[in-house]
Amino acid sequence: MGNLNRTAVAGIGETDYSKDSGRSELRLAAEASLAAIRDAGLSPSDIDGMVTFAMDSNDELELMRSLGVTHLGWAARTPFGGAGANATVQLAASAVASGAAKAVLVYRAFNERSGRRFGQPNPAGGYGGSPGRADFHAAYGLDTPAKIYALWYQVYMQRYGVTNEDLGRYVVQARQYAATNPRAWYYQQPITLDDHQASRWIVEPILRKLDCCQESDGGCALVVTSLERARDLKQPVVRVLGATQSHARGSFIMHNYYKSDLAEQDEMKAQGQMLWNTTGLKPADIDVAMIYENFSPVVLMSLESHGFCKPGEAKDFIADGQIGPGGALPVNTNGGLLGEAYIHGVNNILEGVRQVRGTAANQVPGAETAFVSARHSAIIFGPDG
Repeated sequence: MGNLNRTAVAGIGETDYSKDSGRSELRLAAEASLAAIRDAGLSPSDIDGMVTFAMDSNDELELMRSLGVTHLGWAARTPFGGAGANATVQLAASAVASGAAKAVLVYRAFNERSGRRFGQPNPAGGYGGSPGRADFHAAYGLDTPAKIYALWYQVYMQRYGVTNEDLGRYVVQARQYAATNPRAWYYQQPITLDDHQASRWIVEPILRKLDCCQESDGGCALVVTSLERARDLKQPVVRVLGATQSHARGSFIMHNYYKSDLAEQDEMKAQGQMLWNTTGLKPADIDVAMIYENFSPVVLMSLESHGFCKPGEAKDFIADGQIGPGGALPVNTNGGLLGEAYIHGVNNILEGVRQVRGTAANQVPGAETAFVSARHSAIIFGPDG
């Protein structure tokens, strides 16, 4: 990971999260980006690098013009959807550490509810094919993300005796955090386990409606710069202690059916181990975790794969209250993608930054380290020092 630990997140910004933004995706990107730049105490002319997702509709040159950025010397996009969300920070930090850029803007914005709804069947014929080419999995009825993911979640759930009610205990906790987070779509709307169990099946017996992430309109952004420069800027320093990606042979982002053991999360285990090795930290050193959860089973699988729990123990860890306030590892303190919003996981990155700054709505007392993960990418944030 080189000198990534000599980089820092200097600013964060976001729009409101809604189901009908009434603005273009470019405007959402510009609003979030300008907020992040101003949060850092910088101006658009200070930005000389940009990172977003391969599937983002917002062109870098159009965003430059909208913001007033005068020159870009470096730009990159990460594929892999939300599973690679944290790779955006890895790319930005790598550019700064290498000297390719001095201040890199990371952004992601879309109208995923009022525009193209990702949770619905893809009119192109599937989710795994190249642009313009139908994916053969759709012929077997795998035409929505919930169906696609549930097919391989069930192997893990069957092996460890995880029930949908076990998943519901995570969802209830996520919604409790969202209920006390004014930015969250489900602010002041907690649920009970009975509410979860009463929600309709999407893929029986794996996923109910309340196990599925939101479809949201909105935008998120952050600015990555050098540690030295961040020390002279407006906000408390949030250091990138480590950032990584992991892609194992035989794995697929969505149709992950082709490994020898579908209950084992090879990519998550590898990325966690790389971060523990390079940072010198261990799971017990993490104060708060932000786990990408397009669907609720991912949280249990991640807790175990990253070493916070032993295999099969996550359901009891959650049931014992260990992910809630005062627990051993508060998880998704913003409400996560189920409770706050789904901006491809970037809103979870912002919450990790807030926790280290000490400014989160559901602040973990004394939090210094934040672990932010998705299936194929992860970050550890920490304070200056």
